[in-house]
Amino acid sequence: MNFSLFDRYIFKHLFVATLIVSITLAAVIMLTQSLRFLELVIQSGASSLMFWVLSVLALPRFFEVIVPIGLMAGTTFVYNRMTVDSELIVMRATGNSPLALARPAIHLAVLTTIFLWVMTMWAGPAALTTMQKLKQEIKTQYSISFIKEGIFNDMKNGITVYMKERGENGELKGLIIHDNREELPVPVTILAQYGKIIAADEGYQVVVYDGTRQEYQKQRQTLSNLNFERYTIDLPDETQAGEERWKKPAERTFLQLLNPDMENIDDKRKLREFFVEAHRRIASPLLAPCYTIIALLTLLSGPIDRRGLTSRIMTAVTAVVVIQGLYLILFNLAKDHNAGLIGMYVLVLAPIIFGITALSEKGEELRRGLFYKSTKTAGGQR
Repeated sequence: MNFSLFDRYIFKHLFVATLIVSITLAAVIMLTQSLRFLELVIQSGASSLMFWVLSVLALPRFFEVIVPIGLMAGTTFVYNRMTVDSELIVMRATGNSPLALARPAIHLAVLTTIFLWVMTMWAGPAALTTMQKLKQEIKTQYSISFIKEGIFNDMKNGITVYMKERGENGELKGLIIHDNREELPVPVTILAQYGKIIAADEGYQVVVYDGTRQEYQKQRQTLSNLNFERYTIDLPDETQAGEERWKKPAERTFLQLLNPDMENIDDKRKLREFFVEAHRRIASPLLAPCYTIIALLTLLSGPIDRRGLTSRIMTAVTAVVVIQGLYLILFNLAKDHNAGLIGMYVLVLAPIIFGITALSEKGEELRRGLFYKSTKTAGGQR
């Protein structure tokens, strides 16, 4: 990018304004999302750090909405302030066309679009997947908290756990574990001085120390004992037993959406959702330049008024709200009809093409010609 002094000046103010608005919106979104995790973290006894990690991981998927709005708001604020301070008048007097004045905002919109493509195609789904795994681990801790002291706790799946007391660091002291699962050849009883429960890939595990493993052979009518220093027992979570959790389209990267597992029944059934989600991740980041061009077109077209451009700003805001609403409607339509997909691309690309054309020298000449013609017609009528 070959920036002039004016370009760097405008670009710097645009970047700062966009960053402030985006951070503010992100903080609001983070606050609303964090309420979903608060009860889960408190009940499971997880640390406050886990609460903040979950809240941060939930944010990237909202960037495609937050950042375009932040960029549009930053653009509107900067150009309106420069109009009130007569800075745009000075820049126009030095020969800068509306498109030249809009160039820093367009450059920032392009950079923002690239950033959003990275977020929607890879970083956002990766963060969402990590968040789901952490939530599962916390739910595991929550289920562990239901193990009561001094009674036999039925863990289902044929496992019963007795715990004498719970230590300060979550240790389970005085353990008796009876394992009577169907897949075992004979029932097993574990007696251990203490143990702890850790999350595993599927469910969780009980790791016990300094104990005895007792196995009763019914046919031989013999009881065998095995002393151990460390022993591990798998306690699969019923919600994950049998097969790995199916990843929703929002949790998959762009390449994973393009390459579903055709041997998986759920993947084959959701091929349309994968297709639409992939196109959404291409189209949604284009809302950043779309909103920016709308703001630039309304603020830089026509005469400059030092008293402010309130009416034009309201026009830009209304247009953005309408486009956002239509985009959501077309996205829902695209789940069943290709016309919705075509409409999504037309909706975001048409304002960009029209706006850049209108801000160019040809567009300015056309506006001047229409203004001159209307003035001449009015004069002839008088």
